[in-house]
Amino acid sequence: MFTALVRIFKYGFSSFWRSGLLTTATVAIMVVALSVFSGLIFFNVVTKTALTSLQDKIDITVYFKTDADEAAILQVKSAIENLDETQSVAYISRTEALDTFREKHKNDTVVISALDALGDNPLQASLNIKAKDPRQYATIASYFDTPSVQPIVDKVSYQQNEVVINRLIKVIDTAERGGLIITILFLCIAGLVAFNTIRLAIYANREEIGVMRLVGALNSFISAPYVVQGILQGIVASFITLLIMLPTIHLVSPYIQAMIPEMDLWSYFVANMLGIFALQTLAGIVLGGVSSLIAVRRYLKA
Repeated sequence: MFTALVRIFKYGFSSFWRSGLLTTATVAIMVVALSVFSGLIFFNVVTKTALTSLQDKIDITVYFKTDADEAAILQVKSAIENLDETQSVAYISRTEALDTFREKHKNDTVVISALDALGDNPLQASLNIKAKDPRQYATIASYFDTPSVQPIVDKVSYQQNEVVINRLIKVIDTAERGGLIITILFLCIAGLVAFNTIRLAIYANREEIGVMRLVGALNSFISAPYVVQGILQGIVASFITLLIMLPTIHLVSPYIQAMIPEMDLWSYFVANMLGIFALQTLAGIVLGGVSSLIAVRRYLKA
């Protein structure tokens, strides 16, 4: 068994170096496939970051009547915080709202004079609520329709934000489905191209395969070196892809950060380089090994 394994790996390495042109072509195809695969990973990361950024800008605000008791409002705040759908709740008292309003309009003498003329604070206390998921805002908003809470509530901004929230939900769903479909599509295309390229390499060695079959070699013994060769091609393609990605990501990262300030693609890549390389290598091994195995078995059955 050990001798057979040594021969399989030896022949696989030999075929890898000997079939120079076909090996180069196969590795090049795999580099393209792995580049697309890695590009889709980064596309998903950038898309999720952009969507998260948009999601953080969406919230609902609940305004309470000016005569509402602060203790009752804080009780509502505590109840909202305990909801599974809630990410955060910020309470803004009437005094804080007035101070913020004065600061914002400090250079507008007409507004400040009108406010002073009122003699009383006309602003309402409010709760600023963020949900864990945009789909959950409707559930949170429905809480304020309950009989125990409704008497102190003046207005809930969910109705004004509902169109934006629903559009964001559609964008998130479309991005998730689209990313998955594109990933599967490109991997299938890459697999088919790599499969046909490897078939050419096997066809180029048809005389050697014929001799091996004549001397009684098992199909598994004939197939194994090509699988080893395919795995080697996948590993080499993964390493080349990483070398291509380094300058590419460093170049495009500032442009992406200019559009999405929260996304530092270069820092993300550096922090996750080993994981990305491992994932690329695994994808290359599967792509090369499986494509080689299927190709040589189909040839042997022909």
